[in-house]
Amino acid sequence: MRTWNNSAVLNFILMGLTDSGEMQLALSVLFLLIYLITVLGNVGMIMIIQLDLQLHTPMYFFLSHLSFIDLSYSSVITPKTLVNLVTSTKSISFLGCFTQMYLFVFFAGAESFLLSAMDYDRYVAICNPLQYPVIMSSRQRYALVTGTYMIGFVDCSFTVISIARLPFCNSSVILHFFFDSFPVLSLSCHDTYATEIVVYICATFTLSLSLITMCWSYVSILSTILKIKSTSGKQKAFSTCASHLLGVTICYSTAAFTYLKPKKSYSLGKDQVASVFYTIMIPMLNPLIYSLRNKEVINAFIRVVQKKWSSKQLT
Repeated sequence: MRTWNNSAVLNFILMGLTDSGEMQLALSVLFLLIYLITVLGNVGMIMIIQLDLQLHTPMYFFLSHLSFIDLSYSSVITPKTLVNLVTSTKSISFLGCFTQMYLFVFFAGAESFLLSAMDYDRYVAICNPLQYPVIMSSRQRYALVTGTYMIGFVDCSFTVISIARLPFCNSSVILHFFFDSFPVLSLSCHDTYATEIVVYICATFTLSLSLITMCWSYVSILSTILKIKSTSGKQKAFSTCASHLLGVTICYSTAAFTYLKPKKSYSLGKDQVASVFYTIMIPMLNPLIYSLRNKEVINAFIRVVQKKWSSKQLT
């Protein structure tokens, strides 16, 4: 079997989700609709948080960065997927493949640790409310967000560089709709065991550390809530965490299903469905989860619209 040197590989072929023309058309319409909602939802969330002074709090500061990350990694995957669905050209350059993988892993890793920062924020707000303004100061918030991006950068660098150094065999066909790790590893005729270990360690580190932080935060939060005597106080405390807990559960469950397993356990159909969910669906769901269940965001949206309407009336 002839082996290509990585520098000689000009492009790969992304086979996508289906060969059926009707299904491709249906999926392209569906994904376009989802992507438009994703862009509108996340950009809208960022703008509302920036324009309404009452939302200039640590929780919404983190939420604005979550919207930015969701918008970014959805934009890394969905536009190329749409192009592949509506055109016969399914090729992607070697550089384009690894750029897509690098950006996706970077934003996905950063999101995991940002969710951990949001868990910590809720923990401080409920378990130590008197010290909340001091602990979650502006400096601390920026340090936490900067740390999430830096850890995401290190995580994706180890993952992508270890895969990019592999030699690839005489097949450049990727049985997936984006440049993901396990489908790419299957193209190498070199022993990929060491690379699989690196990918597995990076994924385990990202997900496990985030899950440990989440579990510790919510165990402490639950313990504090149970000590609250008033029913209204308990309900208010639960409501501040419900949306975030739902978003975290959806995100971690699909990511763990896909990456915390050996390459031989990879299943094309099941893993593609899971991949569609966390690359295309979750970036759309997050702004809906955090806004529709949040009266502060809804009220802020109304205030922003009323303010803009009033300014137009005056002019």
